Amino acid sequence: MATVSVDAPSDIAVKTAPLSAEQRGWLERAWALIDEERIRRIDLELTRIPSPTGYERAVSERLAQIMADAGLDAAYQPMDENSGNAYGYVRGSGEGPSLMVYAPIDAHLDGDPALDAPWAAPRLTDEMKTDAYVAENGDVIGLCAFNPKGFATVALAAAQAVKEAGVPLKGDLIAAFAGGGMPARMPAADARQGHGLGSGVTYMLNHGVSPDYAIIIKPGASVAWEEAGLCWFKATVRGQMGYAGLTRTIPGFRNSVLHAATFIHAIDEWLIDYQARNASGTVAPQGCVAAVRGGWPHKPAFPSAATEVYIDVRLTPRQTTAEVKAEFAAAVESITARHPELRVEWEMTASYPALATDPDSWIIQSCMRGWQEVEGKEHHAGVNPVSGQHDGSAIRRMGIPTAKIGPGPVPTIPPEWRGFGGMGVAHIPDLAVAAKKIVYAVIDTCTRTRAETAG
Repeated sequence: MATVSVDAPSDIAVKTAPLSAEQRGWLERAWALIDEERIRRIDLELTRIPSPTGYERAVSERLAQIMADAGLDAAYQPMDENSGNAYGYVRGSGEGPSLMVYAPIDAHLDGDPALDAPWAAPRLTDEMKTDAYVAENGDVIGLCAFNPKGFATVALAAAQAVKEAGVPLKGDLIAAFAGGGMPARMPAADARQGHGLGSGVTYMLNHGVSPDYAIIIKPGASVAWEEAGLCWFKATVRGQMGYAGLTRTIPGFRNSVLHAATFIHAIDEWLIDYQARNASGTVAPQGCVAAVRGGWPHKPAFPSAATEVYIDVRLTPRQTTAEVKAEFAAAVESITARHPELRVEWEMTASYPALATDPDSWIIQSCMRGWQEVEGKEHHAGVNPVSGQHDGSAIRRMGIPTAKIGPGPVPTIPPEWRGFGGMGVAHIPDLAVAAKKIVYAVIDTCTRTRAETAG
């Protein structure tokens, strides 16, 4: 069983670090340049560029061009012929800390009915398609218009505002965008198996982009200093190949599909208990039986000797992936002891650690100050424990203190689209508000010296 720290905070006090009159003047000037119509236009353009995991080249090249046109020192960073990242610098004098404002850019769906339906939906809704449009209320509708294309737009809006306002930065501001951020792997038939699970930002940080602090833009009603990691497991439930005309007459016939159903129900019950036992800090690690594969759909007369079950198990920063693997092993052993008819083999197929930044870190505190400045109320974190995984841990893995901030739940999603879906409804005023919070953190951080932010 994993060790859970009782000291993991679920909320933290915000420390004061007042802006000078000069800094506040820069802030007001930059805020005035956050343009909702420009945000809408850029989000619409980015949403119309397909960018499934491993195929982000076109959107990253466009991001590099937008940044260059805005006066940033920008570049496209290829990873292979189909995938790459983009980054742009607003240069400082070198006296202060550098800050990377980051958003992943790959989509969790292809936006192609031939590839996504019926698994995403019987028919793709507008928010699952890449032919994006602006709704009557001004929302951008299209695949990933909110997450992550809207978040990339927020990072651009913040960088553009700071650049256009002529803020005299002491530390560099880096707007950064990477592929491979989704919790996904490439299909088995694709020879390029290195994409996904933080591959793009890891490559970027290993190849020249090296900030003192980072902000990752992801959804949430408050600033976060930690998030979940994940472990993926494949459980193979063994049976025997049979024939539909004999399954009731073969003595002791073991149907792997039916046995898999027993296993699925049992592991799902374990996942509920696992979450309750391991919740700590601001993370309540959920899990899910996400996919099942077995047999020949074109030959249902012949039951399969094996059915594969794919499971995603989340973890907190108080757990290691090795501990989760041990917990899963114990769960399978317990299930097969209670159901001796089951023969289950399993393996871990992927793992991604959960990491945290000290909530007293400058960048966490700065983002919380920015949140309070914009919202006009006291910041509180951890109201709803999270279980989402993102690139924040990949950045923290490099020793970079990282804060997560972004817009909260979209208030204008039509009832029929509520749920996870295509993350494709972007409410532009909310994106503008997120950009204002980030601009505050940029000015609070990058117009100070390293000594001022070190404490």
